[in-house]
Amino acid sequence: MTTPSERAERGRAARKRVPRSSHGRWIPSSQRPDPLAVLERESADRLSELVPIRYGRMAVSPFAFLRGAASVMAADLAAQRHTGLTVQLCGDAHLLNFGVYASPERALLFDVNDFDETLPGPFEWDVKRLAASIAVAALQNGTTKAKAHRAALVATESYRTAVRRLAEVGELDVWYERIAAEDLASLVRGADRTRLKDRLARARRRTSLQAFGKLTEKDETGRHIIEDPPLLERVTDVDRVGIGKIFSDYRSSLSEERRLLLDRFRFVDAARKVVGVGSVGTRCFILLLEGRDDADPLFLQIKEAGRSVLEQYLPPSVYSHQGHRVVSGQRLTQAASDIFLGWMTGPEQRHFYWRQLRDMKGSAEVESMSPALLRDYARLCGRALARAHARSGDRIAIAAYLGSSDVFDKAIADFALRYAGQNADDYAALSAGIAAGVVTAAPGV
Repeated sequence: MTTPSERAERGRAARKRVPRSSHGRWIPSSQRPDPLAVLERESADRLSELVPIRYGRMAVSPFAFLRGAASVMAADLAAQRHTGLTVQLCGDAHLLNFGVYASPERALLFDVNDFDETLPGPFEWDVKRLAASIAVAALQNGTTKAKAHRAALVATESYRTAVRRLAEVGELDVWYERIAAEDLASLVRGADRTRLKDRLARARRRTSLQAFGKLTEKDETGRHIIEDPPLLERVTDVDRVGIGKIFSDYRSSLSEERRLLLDRFRFVDAARKVVGVGSVGTRCFILLLEGRDDADPLFLQIKEAGRSVLEQYLPPSVYSHQGHRVVSGQRLTQAASDIFLGWMTGPEQRHFYWRQLRDMKGSAEVESMSPALLRDYARLCGRALARAHARSGDRIAIAAYLGSSDVFDKAIADFALRYAGQNADDYAALSAGIAAGVVTAAPGV
């Protein structure tokens, strides 16, 4: 086992391979793949009737495009030299993939909350994805380039200082580190604090019982999910049989006490649901279960897990099952995870993972943030990402690489602003493709 000083030396040695200042560069190579071609390849295995919805959602804004273009940015990051300092990457660490959710103890936590693309890889890829999303959001909100740069700088500085703090504490202290929702109010100022409290109150109300009232109705045939085609469509009887067969496989991925809890619910209804931006077109279902009585519902989401967009650029996952990859990455990275998080193999040997549909989940509205609030939120995301990386990677080596100066911070902020320009160009290419009829998009869905 290496000593802390040896681990720190490994981090400092990485500066020779990849100087911290070099992270600020972004010059697309002449071999850069066409972003629309990358998106088209990714869509090949998706439900073809839903792909236009994905493009329609991506076409809403540059930030929406960035959200859906994780595969494009993955290729861009892979074209650059990396540190080799590995963590369990979120893989898609943009601003809206952070948020609040309930721990098993019903405490409201703030953390990374999306792991579809999770895979071990160089820590700076997540940092660059986060910083770029901050710059894109800031510019879209009408702020200046200087303020967008400042927001990305604040996030990276927060990441660096949090990693350095965690490098000085013990292993259990790192593992138990968490950001409680109650602590968030002290991080924002003035009227923004009131808005934050309102958002947290709304998140606490986002439970299966709240979804039950919004998504279901009762008629002479019983309780069922309300359809809203093409976004929410009840499954056929054949599909229900298939879901029933795979339910036991999912159950086996849970711990024994959670299997017992799950067994106390009975199946009521199921529907196919369109979710997110980047995920549109993948197979996703929601299941309505009933516990003690009609007033004791549980909504589970079943989401298809494909290969991570990072996998073609990094060593393959140790998990042959993509749902297992997502679940294990989430459990490793989050401070606490959903008690119903599990995985199984569905029809056509497709991989899925399961989780609760709503468990006090809430995310920010970055489109309406003032420059000051965006900086506060960026700082919080940087801290949460550092905590996640410290659990899975060598925090001592990363801290030594980052150092006590702001060299890395400034470089990442420079990259973020430059990549925001690249994202704007790619967004314009999508808009032009839609206008020319090359890309089919369903607007406003």
